[in-house]
Amino acid sequence: MSRLAKTTFLGSIVLSAGIIYGVHHMQRQEAETMYKGVLRDDERRRDKMRKREEELVESQRKRALYEAVQQVPSQSKQLDGS
Repeated sequence: MSRLAKTTFLGSIVLSAGIIYGVHHMQRQEAETMYKGVLRDDERRRDKMRKREEELVESQRKRALYEAVQQVPSQSKQLDGS
């Protein structure tokens, strides 16, 4: 084989290997980015649940306070229409 053919062949091998490595590297980065998105979603979901629990506790506290101050008919009487 001529020197030019060997150089061209070697160059194409190096270029192909570089492209393959680049594609695999990009795929790993994309997978890592997607995983970080899942972690952010989980954190957001936990924050939302914690906030809802805090709101529920506050609502229950207010209800207990209002029931202590005001006369509240039982729910069964309200449903019967009495």
